Amino acid sequence: MKPAPFRYHDPQNLEDALDLLAGRENAKLLAGGQSLMPMLNMRLVRPDDVIDLNRISELAYIREDGYRIETGGMTRQRDLEDSQVIRRRCPLMHEALLQVGHRQIRNRGTIGGSLCHLDPAAELPVVAAALDASIRVRSARGERTLPMSEFPAFYMTPSIEPDEIVTAIDFEAWPDGHGSAFVEFARRSGDFAIVGVAVLLQRSSQDRIGRASVTVGGVGPAPVRCAEAEDLLTADGTAAFAEAAEACRAIDAMDDVHAPSAYRQHLAVELTKRALRAAWDRAS
Repeated sequence: MKPAPFRYHDPQNLEDALDLLAGRENAKLLAGGQSLMPMLNMRLVRPDDVIDLNRISELAYIREDGYRIETGGMTRQRDLEDSQVIRRRCPLMHEALLQVGHRQIRNRGTIGGSLCHLDPAAELPVVAAALDASIRVRSARGERTLPMSEFPAFYMTPSIEPDEIVTAIDFEAWPDGHGSAFVEFARRSGDFAIVGVAVLLQRSSQDRIGRASVTVGGVGPAPVRCAEAEDLLTADGTAAFAEAAEACRAIDAMDDVHAPSAYRQHLAVELTKRALRAAWDRAS
């Protein structure tokens, strides 16, 4: 199929894009196009206007300020994957990116586009939730920042206004010596994951954990931070691995054609066990 007719706009800077977006009620933003283009072709969406962000170079960057990392909304997933800053400061993101589709997809896909599409199985929203990232959005009316915990509104819908553009994502990298792991299960390599788990651990002693982050994606409509698992880990250290993983079974799971809810809960437990062991082995 082919898309329904629409007006195409090619702004050269952010201000022009915001002005275009402000005056159009039924518009879509084109970032990497890995989700939007198939939806247009299948006529699942029928915008009157498509605003292409690909020529706005000011939205594509990776910046490091101490442990603070900031990336523009139009930064390609492939650029993040190849970034030495990301490899050194945030190995969790690097590992997750290697599991995003195939190289051709990562060549075009953007971090902002992935966050805005908010597919429950997508890797980058899980990483953003695990890192307590902040999402900066801007419109012709002004700028505001949302914590990732408040960014999802409901299924595949971010809590941003129709005239807002995601301009930047920033987070504080964990200290040197932490361990991390991203583990997911998909039917085939490159397929959407059924469940994915991100874990970060900071050792405080031989078998104790000073800080923990456990995030599960693909189970609910948005990534879920398992606070109970994190509390168990910081209280009891490595002895709590099995109990912390089991706590993930309590997440209210989706039930669809890809997997029943009980299977998603089972995967959440098993993948969390694997991620915890891997993250602990990598912590030093």
